Amino acid sequence: GVCKALGVPPVLHMGSCVDISRILVACAAIANALEVDISDLPVAGAAPEWMSEKAVSIGAYVISSGVFTVLGTVPPVLGSPVVTELLTQGANDVVGAAFAVEPDPLKAAKLMIDHIEKKRTTLGI
Repeated sequence: GVCKALGVPPVLHMGSCVDISRILVACAAIANALEVDISDLPVAGAAPEWMSEKAVSIGAYVISSGVFTVLGTVPPVLGSPVVTELLTQGANDVVGAAFAVEPDPLKAAKLMIDHIEKKRTTLGI
């Protein structure tokens, strides 16, 4: 793949949560080049540590842009069954991405790898 050819690891750190616009700019450029939506790309976001309300809004921006995102802690917005369903499932129907909450890092990694492999297969890459 691209990362192997360039000699870089398959996990690219793009900055902290407030720098998320950089990864979305990269995703948009790749999606435009492939003539697909961002949600069709083999990318995933991760926020494995505790987060603030600000981080939740940034995460919502990420999933609303089409990037599947795994959270390592339960965000402080999942008190309502309606909000929980929207952020973890319903958003998929609208924007093609949602949150998954998984505190176990190995299970979280598997969720992201499975997502990436599925998208790669769909794109034929």
